[in-house]
Amino acid sequence: MISLAIVVPSGSEWIAVLISYLLGAVPFGWLMAKVLRGVDLSQVGSGNIGATNASRALGKPLGVVAFVLDFAKGFVPAAVIGPRMAEASDPTTLAVWCGAFAAVGHCWPVYLRFRGGKAVATWCGAVVALDPVIFLVGGLVWLAVFFGPGFVGLASILMTAAFPVVAWWRQEASGLGTAVVWGTAAMAVLIAVRHRANISRMLAGTEPRRGRKKSHA
Repeated sequence: MISLAIVVPSGSEWIAVLISYLLGAVPFGWLMAKVLRGVDLSQVGSGNIGATNASRALGKPLGVVAFVLDFAKGFVPAAVIGPRMAEASDPTTLAVWCGAFAAVGHCWPVYLRFRGGKAVATWCGAVVALDPVIFLVGGLVWLAVFFGPGFVGLASILMTAAFPVVAWWRQEASGLGTAVVWGTAAMAVLIAVRHRANISRMLAGTEPRRGRKKSHA
């Protein structure tokens, strides 16, 4: 059974959540494109500030660097900030909040007037910090969709949708409790909403598949 109780941070724990948001809001891909190419990433390709669009402006090697940085800004809050700053809350619960708010920061970065990306890499970093097994199973889903139908956006949506299912299945074995289930479920909804344009294009038959030069993922 999944408990319906959702534990929220208290007191100074909200500082950890705020720090996580501010870290997650750092637009590494946008900064790299601006500094290295003089390009505003929000005006290139899909206009997304994430690693996928950064690779179009910077090339794949630097796109990988952007992905690693976006991944890290989700991993660090969930692996370090949350557990170390937990007081009243369980460390894992605060880690979920911190990882989630890092992803929220990527979606709505204060530094770019709240116009951000889709937070897939950032949330994946947080999930790895919480339980690598959840990420590995979800990653298999991503690969199956990417090399099957070939839609990057659909692969990301279904991967994150798999996270709460695996988290629920892993509750007893991992000892992580229900916070991870609720957190991954909430973020699956958020990431699906952030991909609503991709969903519309898929339904219209205009979303590019893997291997095409143009992509909005």
